[in-house]
Amino acid sequence: MEEYSYFNRDLSWLSFNERVLMEAENPAVPLLERIHFLSIYSSNLDEFYRVRMPVLMAIDNFDDRSGLENPYFKAKFLIDQQQKRFGHILANGILPALEKENIHWLYNHDIPESVANDISNLFFNEVLAYIHLFSVDQENDVFFAENNKLYQAVILTDAAGGERLELITIPSDILPRLYVIHSEEKKIVVFLDDIIKHNLAYLFPDEQITGVFNIKITRNAELNIKDEIDEDITAALEEELRKRDLGYATRFLCQPGIPLRHLYRIIYTLNLSKASVVEGGFYHNLKDLGSFPVQDTALSYPKWPSLEGHPIGRQETLFSQIFKKDIMVHVPYQKYDAILRFFNEAANDNFVEAIYVTLYRVANNSRIVNALMTAARNGKRVVVMVELKARFDEANNIKWASRMKAEGVKIIYSKTDLKVHAKVALVQRTVRNESHYLGLLATGNLNESTARFYTDHILLTAHQPMLNELKLLFDFLSKKKKKPLEEDAINFRHLLVAQFNLQQKFLELIDREILHAQQGLTAGIRIKLNNLEEKVLISKLYEASSAGVKVELLVRSVCCLVPGVAGQSENIAIRRIVDRYLEHGRIFIFHNQGNKEVFMGSADWMNRNIYGRIEVCFPVYDAELKGQLMEIMDIQFRDTQQAVELNEELQNNYLTPADPLRSQETIYDFLKYNSLKIKLTPHE
Repeated sequence: MEEYSYFNRDLSWLSFNERVLMEAENPAVPLLERIHFLSIYSSNLDEFYRVRMPVLMAIDNFDDRSGLENPYFKAKFLIDQQQKRFGHILANGILPALEKENIHWLYNHDIPESVANDISNLFFNEVLAYIHLFSVDQENDVFFAENNKLYQAVILTDAAGGERLELITIPSDILPRLYVIHSEEKKIVVFLDDIIKHNLAYLFPDEQITGVFNIKITRNAELNIKDEIDEDITAALEEELRKRDLGYATRFLCQPGIPLRHLYRIIYTLNLSKASVVEGGFYHNLKDLGSFPVQDTALSYPKWPSLEGHPIGRQETLFSQIFKKDIMVHVPYQKYDAILRFFNEAANDNFVEAIYVTLYRVANNSRIVNALMTAARNGKRVVVMVELKARFDEANNIKWASRMKAEGVKIIYSKTDLKVHAKVALVQRTVRNESHYLGLLATGNLNESTARFYTDHILLTAHQPMLNELKLLFDFLSKKKKKPLEEDAINFRHLLVAQFNLQQKFLELIDREILHAQQGLTAGIRIKLNNLEEKVLISKLYEASSAGVKVELLVRSVCCLVPGVAGQSENIAIRRIVDRYLEHGRIFIFHNQGNKEVFMGSADWMNRNIYGRIEVCFPVYDAELKGQLMEIMDIQFRDTQQAVELNEELQNNYLTPADPLRSQETIYDFLKYNSLKIKLTPHE
């Protein structure tokens, strides 16, 4: 492998979060949606401190570099700059714009007398029952600052001049973080933090309050699971989940202005000496802004009702349609009904003998899982590969796995060192002693909740050779082998499966484009991913660029490929799209001398996806669906409103075209037109 340059994974991730912040800053985005983007930014940053900052801290301990060349210090610097930008957006953009709409958000603002009684009533009637106090100076008290929980540090002075420090819980995990009070013609929005602060005199009647500061501690979220037999893995994981919020502190977030003597007292008492001390804004956990208590359609995105993509006649079934022709569902633009119906029909079709499914992140009230339990009750063999190690969804997955198991569903858990991230389902039907399969292969989770705002693509097919391979994969998962053998890879001629043939197949597809470019033929690659990190595949894209292959990439989040470098990547362009929906699909298009090959699937090009997971990518064979998917990709690469270009300095640069195009809106209109055509075409 040649000496190539790569972006640092974590700095690239922070660059993506900056792109989210840019939407909060954009005056063209509806006002309440801008607040929502601030919430997303804050939530992302919390996850970064829980998941990635421990890694950077560990690297820093073994790295003798200093200054901004050290990724840990560079990350801290970037976060500090972004936090300042966050505050500027709020103070100079959001708050004045809300005032114009008669919405007065008390952000670091005294409670006006006009609503003081309302604030006190809220405190005594709703909040006081959940308040807990802890004196920092009483060393015998047992206190543990919980992960991402909010506290107020209250500095108190008694009549003799003695000073002490008290911590108060802010129960935002139980109560709303923000309240709205109607006062005359205005809506007053107030933080739970300030409702407590306004009533502190009740809690400390004999002392003078000389300072109140909001603080938060973020803790490491890593889980340590060893290989267990199926009966023990859930118990082991539940035990680790109980420990997760007890992990070591990675960040101590404090309000500006807290006196150093009190800051050090908190650090000492709460054992925070190894945490990054970060001076944030006046309020923390601003992911809670996702539940901003004001609703106004004029200040939000216009409604885009989900489209009826695949109408089914009264005398038809979804299965009969799939046998006639492949179906593709594009969520959230199109309704999720066809996916739910796929499982509902499977549960109640007398010809269905078996159902095989992989589940990674499950909806809290999953209708898909309920259909699987119904199928088991109806006497069908139901085999579900449940990935318990889906980060932050472990508890929900344990719950559903237990329920399914009680209903007779056969539950398989992956090895602890090999996640199953594939998004696939297989239905086996036997009619007149002849068995055949129907399959579902997707770019996103089988989750009807996230399908409302994640852009994903789901293929429903009866392509038997491809589905025979899918059955082989389920057989492999059922046997719980540690790793596939080399000869196992030859069984996959249609599917691209990580651990078997996925990386090798993608390398071959890129090599073919390189060969065409070297022969003077047109060559091109278009890829859409969430994350791009794995260096073998990136290096092959660099090689393609050097050979003259035009490489166009849509990478939403982490991107370690450096574009536009002479002799390395001058033929590679990278864009990011952030809009009302979260871009989540993975799509791969190879020019192939005009006979384009199109693949979709679950796999990002990350080390974890390539080397530590079972992923499934798959070809799109149906000419109409392939054309539809290429049109959607073409629209996205022509986006000039919500897309930014990533340059060689890891900067998000807006495009300045003559003709603005917003891809998500254009895709919605494109699919709406297609739906209208289907409606007007008589069914056979």
